[in-house]
Amino acid sequence: MTAVSSAPSTSTSFDLGPARALSCRECGHETPLAPEYACQECFGPLEVAYDFGRVRREDIEAGPRSIWRYKGLLPVPSTVSAHPNTEPGGTRLIQADNLAKALGVRKLWVKDDTGNPTHSFKDRVVGVALAAARELGFRVLACPSTGNLANAVAAAAARAGWQSVVLVPSSLERAKILMSAVYDGSLITIDGTYDDVNRVAQELAAENEDWAFVNVNVRPYYAEGSKTLGYEVAEQLGWRLPEQIVIPIASGSQLTKVDKAFREFGSLGLVDETPYRVFGAQATGCSPVSTAFKAGHDTVVPVRPDTIARSLAIGAPADGPYALDSVRRTGGAIEDVTDEEVVEGIRLLARTEGVFAETAGGVTVATAKKLIESGKLDPDAETVLLITGDGLKTLDALGDRVGPRATVAASADAVINALKD
Repeated sequence: MTAVSSAPSTSTSFDLGPARALSCRECGHETPLAPEYACQECFGPLEVAYDFGRVRREDIEAGPRSIWRYKGLLPVPSTVSAHPNTEPGGTRLIQADNLAKALGVRKLWVKDDTGNPTHSFKDRVVGVALAAARELGFRVLACPSTGNLANAVAAAAARAGWQSVVLVPSSLERAKILMSAVYDGSLITIDGTYDDVNRVAQELAAENEDWAFVNVNVRPYYAEGSKTLGYEVAEQLGWRLPEQIVIPIASGSQLTKVDKAFREFGSLGLVDETPYRVFGAQATGCSPVSTAFKAGHDTVVPVRPDTIARSLAIGAPADGPYALDSVRRTGGAIEDVTDEEVVEGIRLLARTEGVFAETAGGVTVATAKKLIESGKLDPDAETVLLITGDGLKTLDALGDRVGPRATVAASADAVINALKD
């Protein structure tokens, strides 16, 4: 499939709801809303700045059971839900009493984002990116990805009637490759790591101005979609903030945006501005942010990933320094766990709560366990774990660790005997 479309609009007047401008996260310089992601003054990353009107709980509660109930807090047109989209969000928050008992925690919740349309939180960020890209005049949706984002982009583009261009490492899990290919967009596998794929995407974004690379040239809008995780957690807890939350780190964007969501809800009076602590989780085989945190550094040194948690295998995390800021400001911590601990985390969550998470979920659970054992995470404080993807996408990670208890003859006695062993 060949990607062909008209160039994006050059207009400086866009209907992106409450979004006012793009603001540099380093120097604070503001620029008009546009498909930009780097500050023209200092080359720092841009994020969306807002002028929020009055936002009321009852208006949110009356909205659709999707991320669009929060459209008044996102950089999207007011008519966003009228366009064909995958309607992400509205996933369950589970009171995880069995897992709490296993970990020795008083009150524990699992935010289970495996229920999204392509079974990961990436549907949220892509939903916002697509809405912004449509308003900005794009008609091709693209991305570099470690897998989940590729699935979400391919599906969202198909639903919207758009063309898609998705780039992934050739070593990606087969399930994630198939889940992207089935939507019949343009899926390209590249020999190299995610960071190699991202470099190619940066080059293509510069050469193809009509392609909306969701995590490149429309990244400021795309990243805001992760706020909806924080919004939902607070609303599902009865309009209050948790005391602690553990979040997996890939680029670091999700962690910073959940933190931003909590602060926005507080400043808007939607929740009481109670203290909360943010904790980050990484796999040891790709843990540059954890390493920087433990060393007391403000900069993050890139690494070459070597972990089964491929959805978190970003060796040069763009939002790593900002994740450090969020964690330190809230009094949290960042920890990492081995691949063996990741698998045990997957199995622990499955056998205690019936939730089958991908490797990133295993990282979150195993990191929470490690943080509790080291005394960094308070077992008496109400805690939320973010589970951001479905285990069916990373079956290879389990290897031969799970399987049938026995294979027996077709008789009831044989089954009973097997259960005795």
